[in-house]
Amino acid sequence: MKLDMISRHPEVTPKPIPLLFVHGSFSEARIWDENFLPYFARNGYEAHAFSLRGHGLSEGHEHLHTWRLADYVADLTRAAATLSTSPVLIGHSMGGMVIQKYLETQPAVAGVVLMASVPPQGLFPATLHMAMRHPFLFQQISLFSVLGPSYGTPELMRRALFSKNIPFAKLREYFRYTQAESQVVSLDMMGLNPLRLDPRQVRVPVLVLGTRNDVFVSPALVRETARFYGTEAHIFPDMAHAMMLELNWREVADHLLGWLERTIGAQPAATV
Repeated sequence: MKLDMISRHPEVTPKPIPLLFVHGSFSEARIWDENFLPYFARNGYEAHAFSLRGHGLSEGHEHLHTWRLADYVADLTRAAATLSTSPVLIGHSMGGMVIQKYLETQPAVAGVVLMASVPPQGLFPATLHMAMRHPFLFQQISLFSVLGPSYGTPELMRRALFSKNIPFAKLREYFRYTQAESQVVSLDMMGLNPLRLDPRQVRVPVLVLGTRNDVFVSPALVRETARFYGTEAHIFPDMAHAMMLELNWREVADHLLGWLERTIGAQPAATV
C-alpha cells in the first residue's frame, strides 16, 4: 500500500526530533501543508504528513469503505518507520484516535499532540453532542461521509469546520481536500474497536488542544481527554474544528511550538 507523504525540511540543521502529522476524517495530508508544515520547518523541525490509505494521493480509494481503524493504525506505523527517530505524533480529530490506538502497542514516541481529537471513550459522545445541538448539520454530514464532495458544498464545510469570518475563496480552495470517509472506521470509533490504552502506559508529554466553537468535539470532551492523560486542555476561544486552516491558525502553531520547545527540546532522540 503506497502512502503519499509530504515532507518539509528546515534550511538549517534540523532539531533532533521530527514531527509527524495525522489528518482526520474526510481529508488528507495537504491540510497540514497549507500552514503547519512550512511553519515548523521554518522553526527548525522536520515536518511530515501522510495521507491515510484511501485518502488524498495514497492508494486504496477503491476499498475506502472497507478499511478499518486498524488499517489506519498500520498506515501510521509504516509512516513513522520511515523516519530516522521516533517522532512527536500530532493528530487532528480522527487522526487523534489513530494515534491513541497506535499507542496501545507502540508507546515509544517522543510526544503526543491531540487536536480536537476523538476522545478516548470513542466517537459516540461527540456524535451525540452534534446530533442534539446541530441536528440538520448532523444529517448533512452523515450524507457527506458516504457521498463525499458530490453531495457537499463549501458552505456546508464552513458550518461544520470553520468560523464565520473565513473568506469564501479559502473555502473553495480547502474544499478540494475533502472526500468521503470509511463508514467502518466510524463504527470502529463508535465502539466496535474501542480504545484499550492504559494511560499509565503513556510516559511521554501529551498536549491536548480544542476550540470553543467546535460543533464536533466540544470543549467538555476535550477536557475529558486531557483528564484521561493527566494533563490540562488548552481551548482556543475564537476558532472552530479545522484549527490548522482557520484564519488565526498561527495561534495554535505558536502554542504548539512553545510546548515543543519547553517539553520536547531537551529530550534525546530515540531511534525508531
